[in-house]
Amino acid sequence: MENKKKIPVNTITRDIRNLAAPTGNIYESVVILYKRANQIALAEKKELVKKLEDFRNDRDTMEEVFENKEQIEISKYYERQPKPDLVAISEFENGDLYYRKAQSANPIDIKSE
Repeated sequence: MENKKKIPVNTITRDIRNLAAPTGNIYESVVILYKRANQIALAEKKELVKKLEDFRNDRDTMEEVFENKEQIEISKYYERQPKPDLVAISEFENGDLYYRKAQSANPIDIKSE
């Protein structure tokens, strides 16, 4: 996964009002961030599994597993990547994240009497 913009690797303190501003509700913002972080995590996992499959061999012994330097380098690369939640927050703050509210199939009419 390539990072186009500088994303912090460590957690930083953020103003909760800034996260709530785009949606008007902090809980909606948190759900959006959760869903995006989950998408990113699943994509990274799929990519990592695909790369590590090349090293898979049914006849591996414990000694061969520990000596595979390429596999270790791939794993270290993914460990150094920013966490999915930090990527999602960065995308959200920069306006790079597209989201929309689901429309209700049966809208509720609220009438004032």
